[in-house]
Amino acid sequence: MSVAGFKKQFYKASQMVSEKVGGAEGTKLDEDFKDLERKADITSKAVVEILNKTTEYLQPNPATRAKLSMVSTVSKMRGQGNGPGYPQPEGLLGECMTKYGRDMGEETNFGGALTDIGESMKRMAEVKDSLDIDVKQNFIDPLQAVAEKDIKDIQYQLKKLEGRRLDYDYKKKRQGKIQDEEIRQALEKFHESKETAEASMYNLLETDVEQVSQLSSLVESLLQYHKQASEILEELTGKLRERVNEAQSRPRREYTPRPRPSYDYGEVEESNGGYAPAASSPPAYSPAPAQYPRPSYQRSSSKSRPTEPCCKALYDFEPENEGELGFHEGDIITLVNQIDDNWFEGAIRGRSGYFPNNYVEVMVPLQH
Repeated sequence: MSVAGFKKQFYKASQMVSEKVGGAEGTKLDEDFKDLERKADITSKAVVEILNKTTEYLQPNPATRAKLSMVSTVSKMRGQGNGPGYPQPEGLLGECMTKYGRDMGEETNFGGALTDIGESMKRMAEVKDSLDIDVKQNFIDPLQAVAEKDIKDIQYQLKKLEGRRLDYDYKKKRQGKIQDEEIRQALEKFHESKETAEASMYNLLETDVEQVSQLSSLVESLLQYHKQASEILEELTGKLRERVNEAQSRPRREYTPRPRPSYDYGEVEESNGGYAPAASSPPAYSPAPAQYPRPSYQRSSSKSRPTEPCCKALYDFEPENEGELGFHEGDIITLVNQIDDNWFEGAIRGRSGYFPNNYVEVMVPLQH
């Protein structure tokens, strides 16, 4: 920093201390400027808060948002494309219903109904993905540009104005010790910054037509989403109504138990404690195999407690995305880093990646 720059920083710091501690009066800005600053401040806060709440509305799970953000960052660092999209809850529910519907058999009434609902929910997830894309392109991105350009420019200009005001007030109160020309230049710079800040705030407030247009795009996207979702649900309701009518018209089947096998009273030396089938029972009958305790494959605990940060797997974890670390129950995982409140980074058997912390029990915590 040059000598002149150092002196200016000293002037501003001295004036700020005089105002904060000594109660010195600084140059007052006019009421019109203060009113403009108040309106610009409210608009800036509204833009930032609405951006956050819109993202929460589209992607309500904070843990998943954090995970996707981390995956996206890792993908960019590796020079890969975009990471996976947000897993819509409709899609997750649809996958679950479809899986169990097929396991039960689509020829059964319950299994077929689960399959119908599951396919419809997956269609709704696709419509929700389209909503996310539309809202991001037509609402979030334009507002984000306002936040990153116009609002940051206003904050910069106001900070610059405050610095020049402090510099001018310091020199003005030391008139006689500081040359009049230097005071005049400080006043000119103060007025110049004031006009620039006013212009920035005015331009922000005059873009309300664009902001209302962006809000209109948001509402149109929501309307289109709800229309498509309504059509999917109406179609599904018709299918389920047909299944209900079919099930009600079908005659109820009564349960008829099978004949019980009779006990074998054969010779003692030939008896193995089994049952002999009754005459009317099916020709072949074998008892259920005996249940034996499952052998334990857990690793024996070491006599010496580990010293490096590590944790023990409480459950199996199957990785779903690139970069995740899979393991089995009982595995000891070396802890490398804590990504956030929900995810660890670790290593096991020459592999490394990240995993959720609720799948493990920390044995030796990380040192911060």
